[in-house]
Amino acid sequence: MRFQVTVRHGGRYQHYHTLTVEAADAREALRLAASEIPDQVAAGADLVELRIAPDPDARSYVGEGG
Repeated sequence: MRFQVTVRHGGRYQHYHTLTVEAADAREALRLAASEIPDQVAAGADLVELRIAPDPDARSYVGEGG
């Protein structure tokens, strides 16, 4: 399953670092994501969000038929 992980960091001026990982479950996704987060992002992180990543091929867009 594909997961999207977003890390908020930066103190006064917040920034977001987003990455996508393939994992069997949320626990594995967090472990994989943790190893990919840059040191400067990890040092200033205050929030991590995990969600199932959208599938762009299965997604409908405004103005498409249907």
